[in-house]
Order: sequence, then structure tokens, then C-alpha cells
Amino acid sequence: TVSLFQCVLSGLWKNELGSNMTISAVNADGGFTGSYHTAVTATDKHIRVSPLKGSQKPTSRRKEPTFGFTVSWTFSNSVTVFVGQCFVDDKGKETLKTMWLLREEVSSPGADWKATRALKQL
Repeated sequence: TVSLFQCVLSGLWKNELGSNMTISAVNADGGFTGSYHTAVTATDKHIRVSPLKGSQKPTSRRKEPTFGFTVSWTFSNSVTVFVGQCFVDDKGKETLKTMWLLREEVSSPGADWKATRALKQL
């Protein structure tokens, strides 16, 4: 069954771990900004809301668009990139399916092996 609903990326999103993000209106070129508040971190620093910036494929061509965004964490020396797709079911419920890579700063090229983490979820 093909959904008649179109997935809209802008708005408030929450995941099962308690993290949330807010995405502004998506512009005509697919660009957007917003904020991300993570509920989980590997650092012992105080978690703060962090800015995000991204892009999605124009929804005029797709009902379930692909997208990507970057979060520059304000409380650590790391950046995370997310890629994913917005899905909508026959009842209009929207879901994001994502994968992310987190890169943290390390002190030398020899420590590069431990600088990037990957996970499939949002």
C-alpha cells in the first residue's frame, strides 16, 4: 500500500533514548537548521543543546525524502553527521530512520583508530 501522506521533516522529533531535535522550516533548496539535545553522551561534561544544519531532497519529487545533517556539539570536541530517510505510514505517522557517524578530536594520528563511532538509529 502506498501512503497518501507526505513526510514533513520540520518540527520536533524525539527518539527512544530521550534525545530530541527541532528542525526549522525546510527552504525551497532543501536546506534547514535546528537544534539537537542529546540524552546520552560519552563525556562527563554538562550536556547542552547543540546547533544542527542539514539538507533534504526536495519533497515535491518524493513523499518519503532522504536527508542529512551535521550537529556540532557545544559541550565536546566532536561533530556528528546523520543520514537518513523520513517515512510516513498509512495513518500519517512520521518516522525517521537514520545512521550516524561521530568524530571526536584526538591528540595524534596514532589515536585515529578510536576517533570515529558509528550507529544505526536516531
